[in-house]
Amino acid sequence: MAQIVLGIGSTHGSPSTSNPAGWRQGGEFDRRRPDLWFRGRAYTYPELVEQRRGEHLERELDEGRQQARSDACQRAIAGLAETLARVAPDRCIILGDDQHESFLDDIMPAFCVFNGQSVEDAGEDRGLSDPARLALVNAPEARTSHGTDAAFGTHIIGSLVSDGFDVARSNLLPQGRRQGGVGHAFYFVYRRLMTNGGIPHVPIFLNTYYPPNAPTMKRCYQFGVALRRAIETWDGAQRVAIIASGGLSHFVIEEDLDRQVLDALQAGNESELTGFPDIRFMSGTSEIRNWFAVAGAIAGTPLEMKLLAYEPYYRSEAGTGCGGAYACWQ
Repeated sequence: MAQIVLGIGSTHGSPSTSNPAGWRQGGEFDRRRPDLWFRGRAYTYPELVEQRRGEHLERELDEGRQQARSDACQRAIAGLAETLARVAPDRCIILGDDQHESFLDDIMPAFCVFNGQSVEDAGEDRGLSDPARLALVNAPEARTSHGTDAAFGTHIIGSLVSDGFDVARSNLLPQGRRQGGVGHAFYFVYRRLMTNGGIPHVPIFLNTYYPPNAPTMKRCYQFGVALRRAIETWDGAQRVAIIASGGLSHFVIEEDLDRQVLDALQAGNESELTGFPDIRFMSGTSEIRNWFAVAGAIAGTPLEMKLLAYEPYYRSEAGTGCGGAYACWQ
């Protein structure tokens, strides 16, 4: 019987892969966004500035403060990579979202389990001109193949279907935007947590971003519970790590929501985790669904969550940016 020996949750966005200079460039992009979601509704940038004026978020744009937060994020990522290497699981399961990289609107599965032989990191970020940013991205020199476990993926699909989840499956990723390469939620894990090494694994795609078939937060937690049953019925003494890639709140930071979520994850509080209103998890904040699935899988195991870092990186006076969070269950 396989067992979960490690859980990981990691932000894969700008706190993880960009320096403060890149954050400030992102702030310029935020000013042009037509819909910035904050506490359950969408705002224009000028509307959001007015809504949050009393918080004096311009204070968060101090370059020294930004650099300190960036350094804390990088230390946490290094800690997760060290933990993954030390635990040395036989298999990994990576839960991530796809942002029109592989799956487009002609077919957008709510849950898709990959059961092919390999996926590829297209390595396109090698073209970055900023050496500091390139070091943080850690893209491979060329298009790189990462071995997956087709038999394990097929077992997971069958177990989930028996458990009432009518999941999609794929053994060859669509061409999408990356010519068949996997999206950033997954290659972040390969590049930064596996340091471009290889652990046989199963990628699982959750549609977090795109209504109307994005699963509810409660359903994501339930999916994790069913995923644990799939792992534990796998024939063999395999030690499995399960990884959530994404989150926390973005493209508008909601520190109160992030801290409530992290507190509930640390407490293993199922009723609180499954009771959040789904309208709070829109746009990039939707990626917290991946963490909820891992929480469901960890429930019923002796593993406990340790938060390595939570650093809200602000990149505009409107409070845009990302809540960077890094945690492991051991």
